[in-house]
Amino acid sequence: MAGRGGSEQPQRVDANTAAGAAPVLSGESGESAAPSGLADPAEAASGVLDLLGDPSAEEVHLTSRPESASTARRLALSVVRLWGLPQFGDTVELLVSELVGNAVRHTGARSFGLRMRRRRGWVRVEVRDPSRALPCLLPVHDLDISGRGLFLVDKLSDRWGVDLQPRGKTTWFELRVPER
Repeated sequence: MAGRGGSEQPQRVDANTAAGAAPVLSGESGESAAPSGLADPAEAASGVLDLLGDPSAEEVHLTSRPESASTARRLALSVVRLWGLPQFGDTVELLVSELVGNAVRHTGARSFGLRMRRRRGWVRVEVRDPSRALPCLLPVHDLDISGRGLFLVDKLSDRWGVDLQPRGKTTWFELRVPER
């Protein structure tokens, strides 16, 4: 998984990128930058979603590279902020990174999809990939240097699972959130 602040472009073509003008996604510090003129965090979040795609509206397709974790985190955090749930930002960022990391490392896929849904009292985050291989929740020991991803998802989410699709699977987690 990529560290915070890296950037990766989702597979989306619009008038600007088709003309060869790639949007700037990170500032000098490497952290994501708000589109110019947007001081309000909600407006900045909306700008990022306009630029990269909104996983709460439709699945956003990302290339299967470690750098995609950063983009997925940025998208998920933007949606959580727009939903007025910034207190869940850190947890969503971490768990999205873990699901993306698993999709990148273990599926051999060229791309994966990110989708977010909100219903009364719940937020659901889904990562879809074309592999039907199921992830395994393994025991974690103090000196383990890998294999903690699903352990974290299991401990920090209220529920999680895998839905097999005709072609691939969707790995998801859900968090309880205050009612609207």
